[in-house]
Amino acid sequence: MTDGLWITFEGGDGSGKTTQAALLEDWLRDQGRAVVRTREPGGTEVGVLIREIVLHHRGDIAPRAEALLYAADRAHHVATLVRPALERGDVVIQDRYLDSSVAYQGAGRVLDAGEIRDLSLWAAAGALPDVTVLLDLDPAAARARLDAADKPFDRLEAEKAEFHERVRAAFLQLAAAEPARFLVLDATRSPEELASTIRDRVATALA
Repeated sequence: MTDGLWITFEGGDGSGKTTQAALLEDWLRDQGRAVVRTREPGGTEVGVLIREIVLHHRGDIAPRAEALLYAADRAHHVATLVRPALERGDVVIQDRYLDSSVAYQGAGRVLDAGEIRDLSLWAAAGALPDVTVLLDLDPAAARARLDAADKPFDRLEAEKAEFHERVRAAFLQLAAAEPARFLVLDATRSPEELASTIRDRVATALA
């Protein structure tokens, strides 16, 4: 499908995805690579509107409706931003992709994980990343990090501990099922250690 490289970051809220994505972007730019950094939801103008609904809407959203909104964002995002960037030969660094939907809407909301994955793959015309970095962190430790940040929680961050335990277990199951795509890292390691390991994996993929 592509001449570029597509890297996604996954993990629970507070696991350090944004920090590691930024460090990787800086390193790749220093190597002379063209980089597109994006996120789901919210990587496009349409995605920004959907992000406001799914993460900041006051009131309930039916779980299936939530899953469909994420899939709609994904369809537009891949078609209009990700795929064109990869066809140009750029490196795409993305915060969350379909694995998050399987973990959060599948396991978290207790919907059928296979149906959620199939929905996302249909929306994105089968597109899968080259490398997925999973930053694994105990939900209690993640909550402590979020509390320390002293920012308002979004709808998913505010869910109970049991929800986040199911999400973490689902991420680890996804990684075990696709070891060639996933790089699973202990998110309690220092940012510098994590960044070094991620660079090594990405350098191998680029080679």
